[in-house]
Amino acid sequence: MSQTVLGSITLGYRPLWNRSRSLAAVQLFIEAANGSAVDAVHLIAALEELSSMATPQLLLSVQSRQLLVEMLEHAPAGDHWIEVRADWLADAAVAQRVPAAQRRGLKLVWHGTFEAWAAGVPLSTCFVKRILTMSAASSLNALQIANQRKAGAPITPQTLSPIAAGQIYEGVASRALADHCLDDQDALAIIGWPFEDVLHGHRHQPITADKKIIMRVAKAVDNDQSMEKIEAIMSEEPVLVYRFLAYVNSAALGLRTGIESLRHGLMMLGYSSLGKWLVQQLPAAADDPDLQPVKSTMVLRASLTEHLLDAGAEDSLRREVYLCGLFAELDSLLHEPLGIALNKLPLSDRIYSAAVKRTGPYAAALQMARALEGDDTKTIRAVSRTLGMQMEDVNRQLLRTLVTARAAAEQAVAKLH
Repeated sequence: MSQTVLGSITLGYRPLWNRSRSLAAVQLFIEAANGSAVDAVHLIAALEELSSMATPQLLLSVQSRQLLVEMLEHAPAGDHWIEVRADWLADAAVAQRVPAAQRRGLKLVWHGTFEAWAAGVPLSTCFVKRILTMSAASSLNALQIANQRKAGAPITPQTLSPIAAGQIYEGVASRALADHCLDDQDALAIIGWPFEDVLHGHRHQPITADKKIIMRVAKAVDNDQSMEKIEAIMSEEPVLVYRFLAYVNSAALGLRTGIESLRHGLMMLGYSSLGKWLVQQLPAAADDPDLQPVKSTMVLRASLTEHLLDAGAEDSLRREVYLCGLFAELDSLLHEPLGIALNKLPLSDRIYSAAVKRTGPYAAALQMARALEGDDTKTIRAVSRTLGMQMEDVNRQLLRTLVTARAAAEQAVAKLH
């Protein structure tokens, strides 16, 4: 039955980032294919079947009012959150089911504008959290108060931030506002991330590898961890992988054949030389936490691309597909055209074709991985039809990718202590 449910829906996703700039949750957009009916009980069962304790908190955002009604009336309680849009509460079929759903144990999340919540919301006690969409006016107000507080203004009713602790914010377009929400006001999470503004702040020079990742790799080397483990940690940092491949292929090392994979490079370099190279990277390493969601998004895309292609048991092929997804938007970090950057490495032609020309055997998986990054389920279905991908398979691989996403983030934090 789970297979039937996954084949009758379209999924998309959007990450939520917390104060540590790690993955706090995932907003999972759900739409019934062609408006068909979906059994809410079996839908939840299908999601739980492919999840685990390592899966991020799921925020289920259904895209049709009828499916929300079905969820409110029949979905079993669980750890997942279910979004209820503010405008849908005007529908009696939705509003009448909210209190009973809350009593049954469903964790409901209200989603609406900042101003609408401030004006008062019916049934507000039924919601465990709220998603507040920041308008231009509310964003400006919050930033002005943040600047006043930084300038030493005393705390008065006029300098109290409108950002509430423990809530979720959407439409945060600037780095300064993200920092205020998460660092100053202890918001639970931000949906999406102000990528453009963060990258704009680094526009004058290429972005370097993250200092914390370098230290984690160095610690693994010092502890004589397996090359497989070292490779896994390095693979979480696209710039570090790129710089490493550039180094092992440099004239300074004088290797006779090109090194086109991270694993091959690690084996050729060895523990001692790798440790020395890592130490050399530290002085110029990036120490900006706001870059972490940018790079983590690339890592998530790489993992999803790998899952979508279903490379099977051949490790070398899986690594190559992962590298394709990881490098797909490397130009935004290196500040040079992607084709030029990739041509500096002896990579497989399949990687260049997919990432730059959008052709070749990896192109479909990469295109689908990109399409899944949002709520445009209509486009996702169109891409799946064009590429000949079954939505059931796509949905299953997306959920499997999310299973390990939070586990990797938590391990990263643990290994720094």
